[in-house]
Amino acid sequence: MSHDEFPTDAPAVVTCGLPYANGDLHVGHLRTYVGGDVYARALETLGQETAFVCGSDMHGTPVAVNADKEGVSPEEFALEWHETYEETFPQFDIAFDNYGHTHDETNTELTKSIVRDLAANGHIYEKEIMVAYDPIEDQHLPDRYVEGTCPYCGAEARGDECDDGCQRHLEPGEIEDPVSSITGNPAEYHERTHKFFEVSEFEEYLTEFLDRLEGTSNAQNQPREWIESGLQDWCITRDLDWGIDYPEDADGADDTDGADGNGADDLVLYVWVDAPIEYISSTKQYTERVGSDTYDWEQAWQDDGEIVHVIGRDIIQHHSIFWPAMLDGAGYVEPRAIMASGFVTLGGKGFSTSRDRAVWADEYLEEGFHPDLLRYYLATNGGFQQDVDFSWDKFRDRVNTELVGTLGNFVYRSLLFAARNYGGAPDATVSEEVDDRIARLSPTSRPRSTSTRFERPATPLSISHSSVTSTSSATSPGS
Repeated sequence: MSHDEFPTDAPAVVTCGLPYANGDLHVGHLRTYVGGDVYARALETLGQETAFVCGSDMHGTPVAVNADKEGVSPEEFALEWHETYEETFPQFDIAFDNYGHTHDETNTELTKSIVRDLAANGHIYEKEIMVAYDPIEDQHLPDRYVEGTCPYCGAEARGDECDDGCQRHLEPGEIEDPVSSITGNPAEYHERTHKFFEVSEFEEYLTEFLDRLEGTSNAQNQPREWIESGLQDWCITRDLDWGIDYPEDADGADDTDGADGNGADDLVLYVWVDAPIEYISSTKQYTERVGSDTYDWEQAWQDDGEIVHVIGRDIIQHHSIFWPAMLDGAGYVEPRAIMASGFVTLGGKGFSTSRDRAVWADEYLEEGFHPDLLRYYLATNGGFQQDVDFSWDKFRDRVNTELVGTLGNFVYRSLLFAARNYGGAPDATVSEEVDDRIARLSPTSRPRSTSTRFERPATPLSISHSSVTSTSSATSPGS
C-alpha cells in the first residue's frame, strides 16, 4: 500500500488485534498498537477518512480459567482488565477513535446477526465430535482448559492452539495425551454435538483473496501453505458458560437466549467468532457517537471500505483464513491489508507473562519515561514483520544517539542559529507553493487530537542524556 494511493473516496478502518482481558499489557503487546496508531495517523495526514478502532477480548477460556482461580465471575474479572486497558492506551498516546469490548450489547447482537446470516446462507452445520472431558470433576475441557501434545509437530500445546510449536489452530479432539489444565487430571474424550463453519468451501475464494491481499508477506505466505495442505471446517461452538450464546434461531427456532449460557444446547460461540466481529461493532459505536455524516460504518464494512488489520504474527491464521471467510459468507467487505508484526523479545528470549519475563507497560511509565521514547523505538527498530529484541541498553542508545544526538541536535542548532542571527525565529510568510502542498496533505476529516475520546498524555518529553542514562539502567521487570 503506497501513500500515493490515498486518499480514496471510501472510508478506511484501521484495527488492532484485541488484547485478552486477562492480564497486564507489556511492550510486546504495545508494538502492535503503536504500529496501528502510527498508520492511522499517517492515513489521516494524507486526507483519508479513517476510523481507528479496537476493543477488549472478554470471552474465551483464558478469561474463564483465570477468573476461576481468583474466585470471581468472568465478567467481573474481564471488565476490570478492560478498564485498565482504557487507562493504559492513552498514556502511550494510542488514540483509538473507539475502544469497546466483546461482551457489550453491540457486539453480542451483531455477532448473533452474522452467525444467523452464515447459517441462512448454508455455511453452518452440526456434527458429532470428540471433546475433552474430566470425569473426576464432571467438567468439559474446551480450549485452554486442556493441555497436551500437538498432533502436527509434537510440541506441548493448549487445546485450541500450538502456540509454542507450529502455531497451528487446533480443533476440539485433536490434542493428544490430554490433561485438565485446572486439576491435572487425565482427560477422556466423549461425543458432543457442535456447530461447524464450512471453511473448506471457501478455499478457492481464500486463494484469490490472498492474491489481492496487501500488507506484510507473512500474512499471505503462511495461509497459502495451510490452504495447500487442505482446510478443515471450523468448530465454532464450545461447552462453556461464559461467552455469547449460539443463537437458536440460526437453526430456525426462536432466539430466546441471553448472554448467560442458555443458547442452543447450552453452547457458546468460540471466542474467535465474536472477537474479530468487535472490529465492526467498535466501528458502529464510533458512528453512533459522531453521526453517519461524519463516518458511515455501513459504507466501510458493507460497501467499499478500506479495511486494514494490524496484528501480531501469532494470529495470522485467524485473520487470513477464518475471518475473511466469515466476512465473505455473511456479505461484508474483505480486508484490503493485513500487517502482521514480529515478536518483541527480551535479551533474545520471548516475553512470558507466566514467568514474569517482560517489560510491563505500567512499570515503564513508573520509571518516568515519556511514551514517545518507546513509540519511536518500536516504530523505527527494524522491519515491521521482523522480531525486535528489547534491552534497556539498546533503548538508551537509540534515544541518546538518534533522538538526542541527531534530531535533538538538529533542532537545537537551528534554533540557536535563528536566535543569534535574527533574535529568534524570523517572521516570514509561507510561499504559495508550500502553502498549496500543505493544503493537499492536510486531513480532510476531523483532526485526531480533537476527535478521539482519549486525551494526549500530559507527561513532558524529557530526553536528556542524564535522565535517560540514569533511569534506563534499572533492571527489567522479571529479571
